[in-house]
Amino acid sequence: MAKDKKMVEAITSMDVDFAQWYTDVVKKAELCDYASVKGCMVIKPAGYAIWENIQHELDRRFKETGVQNVYMPIFIPESLLEKEKDHVEGFAPEVAWVTHGGLEPLQERLCVRPTSETLFCDFYAKDIHSYRDLPKVYTSGVPL
Repeated sequence: MAKDKKMVEAITSMDVDFAQWYTDVVKKAELCDYASVKGCMVIKPAGYAIWENIQHELDRRFKETGVQNVYMPIFIPESLLEKEKDHVEGFAPEVAWVTHGGLEPLQERLCVRPTSETLFCDFYAKDIHSYRDLPKVYTSGVPL
């Protein structure tokens, strides 16, 4: 019992710092651990099993309503990311940048980001040609 109490004491209170509380709980439950890449985590088997269950349940619910899945790339051209500044007040792209493909510099930098509204808009502009193509209801598979 004393060991359990110590574990709980080592968890930040939700009221004090919700983000730190969440991190503490996930780490103490051994659902994930920090990776050698700053800002990234390794999802451990129990955490991944929870993720798979969430995905399965959401996918089932989405499909019941006619939503279709699409999978968007995690690389977004800088020109598309810049468009988000126009739509989101205080937007600051805190992302990693890809500048080379192999040994060749890219013509345009690519940011690494799991989701982007502008990427969806670019996709819709190519996929929808008239009102006859509507409605389109998609959800994007988000990589970990």
